[in-house]
Amino acid sequence: MRVGVIYGGISKERDISIKTGTAISNALKTKGYDVVELLVGENMAEDIIKAKIDVAFIALHGRYGEDGTVQGLLELLKIPYTGASVLSSAIGIDKIMTKIIWQYHNILTPEFQIIRDTKDKRNIDFPLVVKSPREGSTIGVYIVKNEEEYENALKEAFRLDNEVLLEEFVKGIEITVSVIDDLVLTPIEIRPKKGFYDFHSKYTKGETEYIIPPQCSEKMIEKIKEIAYKAYKAIKCSGAARVDFIVVDDSNPYALEINTIPGMTETSLLPKAAQYQGISFPDLVEIILKKARLHNSYKG
Repeated sequence: MRVGVIYGGISKERDISIKTGTAISNALKTKGYDVVELLVGENMAEDIIKAKIDVAFIALHGRYGEDGTVQGLLELLKIPYTGASVLSSAIGIDKIMTKIIWQYHNILTPEFQIIRDTKDKRNIDFPLVVKSPREGSTIGVYIVKNEEEYENALKEAFRLDNEVLLEEFVKGIEITVSVIDDLVLTPIEIRPKKGFYDFHSKYTKGETEYIIPPQCSEKMIEKIKEIAYKAYKAIKCSGAARVDFIVVDDSNPYALEINTIPGMTETSLLPKAAQYQGISFPDLVEIILKKARLHNSYKG
């Protein structure tokens, strides 16, 4: 079986994707797979077609990789791929659509407002969170405390997208839960040493403390796992994903967002959660690969 690891891409997360793809390729090689490393850019479609692969391991982060576009291409080419379907990927990358669906399923998520023009009236009090709704790795995320900070953050967020998500600021413990189909891994508590869990804290060694299991009650840990699975299923997700939470006073877990292609770097959370449960990195990568499939093929 010829496995194509597709990484790089053209999003703002290209550098992180390269680290993820390299780690995945190396792991698959140790397992004896015939690996084709596809470091893709603007000619992504052409590169995938030329490679003549049997299955695709998608290691792309952000737009044109995590948003359903590559998944759609692979469906057309009849190449099975890892992770979520076209639909689920498109929903998962869009924080606004994700929150709307979660609300329908009675999953607690911070109150929010959609801003489509800088002149739109703000209905959420300070402090609040300004987010570009279709970026990952906390790109385009700002915690603002006053009008001046808000206006600056709004301007920056509109550089990335044509609409902006405003979200009430919820203070609590940051917890993430990794899910692989019906397997829900032990949650991880995230404690950045400075500020919030931003791009620097995520990808700089030593800047964040990770606590497994989180320092909250066993009852709350089980509750968070149940909600993470419900949130995962609500957007029809499959394969490996990660759901992020803020937990207030060991009682109220607020679901923030879902990541349908979690990072697989040396500081990434999914591999940490898997390792805690005795799953080595190469085994984790192989588990994800073995779940690769087509989602939209006609039956019969």
